[in-house]
Amino acid sequence: MTPPRRIAVIGNSLPRRCGIATFTTDLQRAISISRPNLETCIVAMTDHGQAYGYPASVAFQVKDDAIEDYVRAADFLNAGRFDVVCLQHEFGIFGGEAGAHILELLSRLTMPIVTTLHTVLARPTKVQRAVMEHLVGGSSKIVVMANKGRELLHSVYRVPDDKIEVIAHGIPDFPFVESNAAKAKLGFSDRSVILTFGLLSPSKGIEVVIDAMPSILKRCSDAVYVVLGATHPNLVRDEGEAYRESLMTRVQELGVENNVIFLNQFVDQATLLEFISMCDVYVTPYLNEAQMTSGTLAYSFGLGKPVVSTPYWHARELLADGRGVLVSFGDVAGIGNGIAQLLTDNPRGQAMRERAYAGSRSMTWERTAQRYMTAFENAQQGHLLKVITRGKRDLVAPNELAAPSMQTGHFLSMCDDTGLFQHAVHSVPDRSHGYCVDDNARALLLACALNEPGEQPLADMLTARFAAFVQHAWNPDTGRFRNFMGFNRTWLEDKGSEDSHGRTLWALGQCALKDASPSRRRWAAALFAQALPTVKTFGSPRALAFTLLGLDAYCALDPNDRHAREIRRALADRLMSSLASVETPDWTWFEEGLAYDNARLPQALMLTGMATQTPSYVDAGLRTLRWLMTQQTAATGHFRPVGTASFAELRKPPRAFDQQPVEATATIAASLTAWRAAGDAEWKSVAANVFAWFLGSNDLSVALVDPESGSCRDGLHPDRANENRGGESVVCYLLGLAEIRQLAHVNVNPTNPVALRAVGA
Repeated sequence: MTPPRRIAVIGNSLPRRCGIATFTTDLQRAISISRPNLETCIVAMTDHGQAYGYPASVAFQVKDDAIEDYVRAADFLNAGRFDVVCLQHEFGIFGGEAGAHILELLSRLTMPIVTTLHTVLARPTKVQRAVMEHLVGGSSKIVVMANKGRELLHSVYRVPDDKIEVIAHGIPDFPFVESNAAKAKLGFSDRSVILTFGLLSPSKGIEVVIDAMPSILKRCSDAVYVVLGATHPNLVRDEGEAYRESLMTRVQELGVENNVIFLNQFVDQATLLEFISMCDVYVTPYLNEAQMTSGTLAYSFGLGKPVVSTPYWHARELLADGRGVLVSFGDVAGIGNGIAQLLTDNPRGQAMRERAYAGSRSMTWERTAQRYMTAFENAQQGHLLKVITRGKRDLVAPNELAAPSMQTGHFLSMCDDTGLFQHAVHSVPDRSHGYCVDDNARALLLACALNEPGEQPLADMLTARFAAFVQHAWNPDTGRFRNFMGFNRTWLEDKGSEDSHGRTLWALGQCALKDASPSRRRWAAALFAQALPTVKTFGSPRALAFTLLGLDAYCALDPNDRHAREIRRALADRLMSSLASVETPDWTWFEEGLAYDNARLPQALMLTGMATQTPSYVDAGLRTLRWLMTQQTAATGHFRPVGTASFAELRKPPRAFDQQPVEATATIAASLTAWRAAGDAEWKSVAANVFAWFLGSNDLSVALVDPESGSCRDGLHPDRANENRGGESVVCYLLGLAEIRQLAHVNVNPTNPVALRAVGA
């Protein structure tokens, strides 16, 4: 899958004065420089009655009380073809009850949403809970900045663990410096500086530190408490400067006006970092436990400052294990004692500084941006699966899928005493084109698939007929299987293609493991072992993949065959090498173009990776299958297999026609393998959606199968379905149906290695 190239961040933005604005601006800037050729912008929330001189990074603004602005913002993001939207959520910055207006924007977006929750309420109101549940449901990933957030999302909102990312609040990558130079520059030389910064409001607990100043001054007479920050704009709007004035009155009453300094200003980052650099102790005396994150705490900790704090959720995690000092809420004596000890015990303060600085290196904005980019890529992958399953009609869940019954009437009519015919004229077998080992190997695969519980096995005589065809196709003189045979039972070649050889090995491996006849299982295993070594000379990626599918079954039957295991590893490594030599950010594939049976390549790597416990094989299989699905999914969400007109084209989006059943069958099997490999239930829905292509969820809305006879048309042309119903098509349909029926009736445990081979190849 192509990594995201256009990312929009929704939230407040500087120069608006608030912590969300600072965070949004810092995050957008960090993301924008994290990778080359990345375009980012901000959709800024503007509080009612205000206007800001936004920088160029703000591409769109939304007045928080204007519902039409939310709709227009969604149109802007969709039209701009952004790959990911990253929402900064805080109750109070969006319009509507409990901020519900933001849902009008999010519900219209076509790209994945990654939501950062700056607050997670433990006791939400009914409306807050409803908004949060819609927000979580519409987001591909949820980011919180503390493990407490993950815990609350689990316990209060039932959010699954794989949807949650814990990413620390970013911090500037600032050097570890002593405070003297900054003190001299800011006019605080020869003072022991205590600092609090941020927008002032009653919840910040500034009065607690002011009340503690007399006790601090008894032990450190040169101490000064610097309160840096403007009053919160919302508080100014509602109450003016009453809170700040009450604090100043308190200072005068305590007689510490020479030791408490209020700097009523909203400073830029460079100035802020100078103030943090000069302080000896940073203090966050907040009064409310339910503070999920604090940018002021993160910044001060990240600059290696000793911190004294009340135990709100963020501080409790960040300052644990001696990385800071925690005191009870509103505890004047505790705050005073904690600050005084750090100001007078230099070795302890220095040790805490070094511990804080070392522990914060993983929080730099560079590292934070990297983690967000990973979350964005994961969100894209998950969003893709949801888009794929949003087809033209509503599909039932796979475990409730009313799959058609298994009807083999047409399949049987396509067989004679030699084997399965290649082609048909409408539904009448076409003898003029004879037979091929490709289709008879597929028929043998179907016979093995119908040995599963709940299916009606093919007659033993018919299975023996397909096995006899494969045996007769074997040419020991060339070490290869012949492929094409005329109706007169005369072989038309001494050896067939590499792909037909690989597919025949695949059928033999499955037969050796699953056939009902013990004697035939032994025959299949012996012929498999005899025909396997030739594959080492092959160059076709599909021949390698088909052989790996056969080896998955054969090695399960005989895990002690060292030679087979070595060949399996070699073939998988060759597929990995092909991928490495061809793959680019926008072309995640093994070859320069797409051809037929494409999904068998990822499937083979995933199965081999699970069997050999090689995660790199599994990861490569999942990655390539996800990318392949971007090429095989229509804008409306239905399956659109790679058309045959694409086969000769290099690195171009696939053409839509002609579409053939073999692609659908391969993709069903690969999707179910991906489900077993990754444990992501969305892949089951993908498989069901692909199967729906047979039933009419396709570009022409035409059913390809006749459920009564089990026949299947040969594919879709641009204007019609192909009325011929040949051997390959009917076998592919029945193989896909067997997979879907097993999925619908059997609850397979994805971690069970036996279950990994339970449903047909």
